[in-house]
Amino acid sequence: MSSETGFALLGGHPLFLTDNDIHLGVNESMHDSAKVISRFVDVFLARVFNHSDLVEFSKHATIPIINGLSELYHPLQTLADLQTLQEHYGRLKGLTVAWVGDGNNIIHSIMMGAPKMGMNLKIATPKDYTLESAVVDDCKELIKEHGTELYITTDPMEACEKADVIVTDTWISMGQEEEKQARVKAFQGYQVTKKMTSVASPDWCFLHCLPRKPEEVDDEVFYSDKSLVWDEAENRKWTVMAVMLTLLKDHALKTPKPKF
Repeated sequence: MSSETGFALLGGHPLFLTDNDIHLGVNESMHDSAKVISRFVDVFLARVFNHSDLVEFSKHATIPIINGLSELYHPLQTLADLQTLQEHYGRLKGLTVAWVGDGNNIIHSIMMGAPKMGMNLKIATPKDYTLESAVVDDCKELIKEHGTELYITTDPMEACEKADVIVTDTWISMGQEEEKQARVKAFQGYQVTKKMTSVASPDWCFLHCLPRKPEEVDDEVFYSDKSLVWDEAENRKWTVMAVMLTLLKDHALKTPKPKF
């Protein structure tokens, strides 16, 4: 909805293809699909399981390709998160973000975006649900380049200590439904609660990209005035609009780039 309503608001014509309408790499090669789709539309946003599918598709497409979500990254969500924090604090540089949860695509994208904005990261994941090593290596390079800090642990309380922002996400992502029982057991102690936030910065806030399950964060935190989840959800629309405008060749970007 964020992408469709946003593109329509800009005057574009959004076309939503479900898995019943398109079968990337099944009925025809990724190469051929990319070539054909590039003749029909000006920009293509894809939500896929395998990040490699996006990479392959973009190699052969002649239009901008936007990663709407893959198992490795979710960059549009990070843009929405950054805008939400910029609106809330009036700055990004110097903030410390604590992640409590799965080593998934959401935190992978935060690791690519936060250091560039001068933000520090403290990440807590269960030992069997850790971050992708290649993403950690890339993040360390960004940390070094931008002079920020990265701390990785398995202790949620340790991650939240003196953090400005506490972020979590679903424990069971798409395609992991069969792992639910094992994951719920492994993530015991990772529910974000007032006890966890008590060690954070006095001006802490909470983010969750939704949909939320009570075992991930309790009602006291999720529905509190410290929770920015509704602004965060809305900002998915405004940030994807900015991405599409920036990528479209026939759009002249006249607004100066903000200096955060």
